[in-house]
Amino acid sequence: MLDRALIDGLFPADLPDPDHWEQLYPARELPEGARVTRFAPSPTGFVHIGGVYTATIAKDVAHHSGGVYFVRIEDTDQSREVEGVAAQFGRAFEYFGIASDEPTDAPWGPYLQSKRELIYLSYVRELMRQGLAYPCFCTREELAEMTKRQQATKIPTGYYGSWARWRDADPDEVAAKLAAGDDYVVRFRSPGTEGRVSFVDAIRGRLEHEANRNDVVILKSVTQSPRLPTYHLAHAVDEHLMRVNLVVRGEEWISSVPLHLQLFAALGFEPPTYAHVAPLMKQESGSRRKLSKRKDPEASVDFYVDAGYPAPAVLYYLRGLANGRLAELPLEQALTTAISLDECGVAGPLVDMVKLADISGDHIATLSGATVLDAVLDWAAQRDPELVQVITNNRALAERAIDVERVGVENPRKDLVRWSDFRPVYGFFFPELFDLVSDPADERLGGLDASLVRKLAADFADSYRYDADQPTWFGQIRELAGRHGFAPSPKAYKQDPDAYPGMLRDAANVIRVALTGSTRSPDLHAVAAALGEDEVVRRVRALVG
Repeated sequence: MLDRALIDGLFPADLPDPDHWEQLYPARELPEGARVTRFAPSPTGFVHIGGVYTATIAKDVAHHSGGVYFVRIEDTDQSREVEGVAAQFGRAFEYFGIASDEPTDAPWGPYLQSKRELIYLSYVRELMRQGLAYPCFCTREELAEMTKRQQATKIPTGYYGSWARWRDADPDEVAAKLAAGDDYVVRFRSPGTEGRVSFVDAIRGRLEHEANRNDVVILKSVTQSPRLPTYHLAHAVDEHLMRVNLVVRGEEWISSVPLHLQLFAALGFEPPTYAHVAPLMKQESGSRRKLSKRKDPEASVDFYVDAGYPAPAVLYYLRGLANGRLAELPLEQALTTAISLDECGVAGPLVDMVKLADISGDHIATLSGATVLDAVLDWAAQRDPELVQVITNNRALAERAIDVERVGVENPRKDLVRWSDFRPVYGFFFPELFDLVSDPADERLGGLDASLVRKLAADFADSYRYDADQPTWFGQIRELAGRHGFAPSPKAYKQDPDAYPGMLRDAANVIRVALTGSTRSPDLHAVAAALGEDEVVRRVRALVG
């Protein structure tokens, strides 16, 4: 075992002992049974929608138990940080309501692990003083050669037992290495037990896993500044000092629990309860796989924010994946009903974008026109400035447009699924965004003779009057079709198709395409009402030439 003075000389002279931090971080005054949870993303990559899923569960469980939820950024691996991630974190946390309950100056901070260097160093030093951690001078090349030899002999790879070169090295040799200024890391002295360890998971019940035998690195290279720990040591120290008693995280961490329990025991900490969430999955070619940020656009949180999926719809969908019963409740009720860890499945739920689109469309259909427009404006502020200007300059028209087939009908239209759909769905209402149909031979007009199209358009424009009564209003088109020789009914047309240029619907299609640019549109009478007489005439007259 190394001399205490030698150990202490490896750390700042004024480094506090662990008791300092124990007193500085107070116990939380919470009701019995309250859960303290956290969401702990790493800035080595953008937020995955699975992170929102996990954070939603963690925050909900904390709140319904009378506890606290916070966000801690695990930025100890600074060499792999991705530029722009911090800003993306902020967008994601705000959009989906998973920001921390606690201000950044709360007593349990800092909430950036890179700002907690001295805390970690105190506990690493204490482990070294107790002989539970030691310096290791192995180079990368030496470790790679060791792994190669282990693989060749078909034994488990790792730094353990007789393979742990510096675990029981002569103190004089260690002192000489330190005196020479050789680079080193600090490793945890694992109990080295074999067999299996069991623990109770709040989602999965009792689990068994192979015990940890490896002397893992807990403090990175002495050349690093700031000198930060690995995830494992930071996890144990932070959950303890920040008084976390329920760790909700992805199932990929299950294999680390034996090591983490060893660290908690070595540090003298009470371990938290673990709840390992199954990953979100995707159906592909008849099989299931994890939703991948590399392969699947919908895996990134920015996909939902940039497309403008309403956050309540996405959260409702995710909560339904966590607890199936919530998917059977109305949206508002499901968003406030507690998520039960007992009901979280152990098989990864499938992400179905078609289902999400249905949910989103249903949700938007319940919103007032003013609410929809405000949401579109908020979304478009950073993504479609032209649309913001158009809606702002034509607010009354926008309100009339958004109400078409939404107000006063039993089944309101649901073709607006995301805020980014507003331009393609409603853009034709706005003169600034609508391209006039001026070619009478345009294929959207159904192949009618161009001269006939011009006559229809001119006749309609010359005589058009808006009428609030739909049958009376449509009577203009019926009369127009009759004046220009169109069949009065499908039956008449079928009996003698050569006698007519087309049917009533063909004549109506000319007006529809002139007004909307499409052969399919919302109710034409409602569209005409929203546009107003002058705009209707202007659009139809464009076909006259």
